[in-house]
Amino acid sequence: MTDKINPKTGKIFTGIVVSDKMANTIVVSLSYTFRHPLYKKIVKKNKKIYAENNLKAKTGDTVKVRETRPLSKLKRFITLEIIKSGTAE
Repeated sequence: MTDKINPKTGKIFTGIVVSDKMANTIVVSLSYTFRHPLYKKIVKKNKKIYAENNLKAKTGDTVKVRETRPLSKLKRFITLEIIKSGTAE
């Protein structure tokens, strides 16, 4: 997970597209790990975000998304680039 902060553009994240069934919208899964504060175990977490699909990304693609103003009730990200094309099955 990339946390690049720029006051004019917002944070940039890299994730995998898990759904592209909505019109002009994709669901991107952001995976990250952190150490549990009490038990010191490495824990994996996933977060799903909704992004504007202006580059026609498909399910399985690795994409780079950027924070932006609210585009709808749930969408707050836009697609910057498709890093790697995946297999849509």
